[in-house]
Parts: sequence; structure tokens; C-alpha cells
Amino acid sequence: MNHQELEHYRKLLLDIRRAIVSEMSNIKSEEEDSTLKDEDGDHSAYPYHMADQGSDSIAQEMNFFFAHRDSRFLYHIDAALDRIEDGTYGICEICQEEISKDRLDVLPHARFCITCKTKEESMKVNQSNSRGNYTAWVNDDIYESY
Repeated sequence: MNHQELEHYRKLLLDIRRAIVSEMSNIKSEEEDSTLKDEDGDHSAYPYHMADQGSDSIAQEMNFFFAHRDSRFLYHIDAALDRIEDGTYGICEICQEEISKDRLDVLPHARFCITCKTKEESMKVNQSNSRGNYTAWVNDDIYESY
């Protein structure tokens, strides 16, 4: 991969990274606002009702899920930026072949070529099926889909 292509992917990854950090900051602000309101004892925005407490609890759980998902995504973006720096970006970690530019355009943090990724996912599904667990693998690799 030439220098111009690497710079294109670096810029793309940095743009995605900025968006993720911004989203994480928004989630943190929402949680802080909610916590400050609870500490003040000011529940005027929410009438005291069990259903409202349940809604607040669900919103907190969703924010936790989104923050966790975003932190995992950020990890993959940072790892891709590290691969650009060390000269391994765009090379499949399994077969050492070049990852197609079409794949990198869609998934710039991809670690595997489409062939190896397909094999890996097939193995995960087979392992999950043999254990009767059909969804556990999805969360481990949610951003490495094709």
C-alpha cells in the first residue's frame, strides 16, 4: 500500500475516532446530568413513579451498553492506527495477504481478509452450535463483520 493510500485510511480512521469520542462524551454528559439531578433531589423532570424509575434504569443500561460498544470500537480503531504506524495495516493477520481496498473502504479497521474472516466466523458458529450458545461470539467481534 502506498503512502497516499495509507494517509487516506489514517484520515478516515481519525475521523471515525473523533466521532466515537464525541459520542462517548455525549453519553458521559447524559449520565453526569442524570446523576447531578439525583444528587440534588430534584426529580421535578420525572414524577416519582415506579415506571419512571424503570425507564431511568433502562436508559442507564442502554448508555452503559453504548459506552461499552464504543470503547470496543475505539480499541479497534486505535489498533488499526497502530498498524498504519508499524507498517502492517492492510495485511491479513491470519494469511498475511493484502486485505482488499474495497473491504478497507467499508471497514477501515479490518484485521482479516474476507476469506479468513469468513472462515473464522464459520468456526465460531460451529463452536457455538456445539455448545448450544448461538450468540456469545457476536459481541466479541461485533465490529469485524463483513
